[in-house]
Amino acid sequence: MRCCEIGEGASVFFAHLCFEDKRMIQIGEIIVSRDLFDKHFICHLEKCEGNCCVFGDSGAPLEDSEADELAKDLKKIEPYLRAEGVRAVSEQGAWVIDMEGDKVTPLVGREECAYAVFEDNIARCAIEQAYEEGSISFRKPISCHLYPIRVSKLKHGKALNYHRWSVCEPARILGEKEGLPVFRFLKDPIIRVFGENFYEELEIVYRELIAKK
Repeated sequence: MRCCEIGEGASVFFAHLCFEDKRMIQIGEIIVSRDLFDKHFICHLEKCEGNCCVFGDSGAPLEDSEADELAKDLKKIEPYLRAEGVRAVSEQGAWVIDMEGDKVTPLVGREECAYAVFEDNIARCAIEQAYEEGSISFRKPISCHLYPIRVSKLKHGKALNYHRWSVCEPARILGEKEGLPVFRFLKDPIIRVFGENFYEELEIVYRELIAKK
């Protein structure tokens, strides 16, 4: 592993790591996939119809603190839910344990997230709607807000990888058209989770990568 001094005083580490067969960049204790800089993404709800809230093997992954927030705020969120969602959280609770032993949001049947609501056939998040109207202070699960970035816990630090899902093909097409890299599309959630300094490090790395092309 060699240390490269990137412009504007930021120090990052470049390494060829065997992690999803991609070259990775290390910033502090966080390993970042090059895909966050090389791939493009902009959610295109009119095309994808919010299907990330509908398809999948289980609900949205939750941190322990997020599960606690949902349980605390459930009564304030319920007015924003569909009848099916209210029934699901009434029967299952604000969160459940999936087959892998992780805390996740409950589902309606085996399909969409219980917190999904539909407007003009587009799935949206009732949690976020409650947040936007000032009913709660919790915006939405980090796993949803950061998507398509997936965070993996390592022995020492974390790894950020780009997750490719067929339902998000419209987002990749629109992102390519507009030339917006994944990390810039996710500026707000990245800052929410990792802070402004980390995001600025990503910008510095991106400028350096562009300069070397």
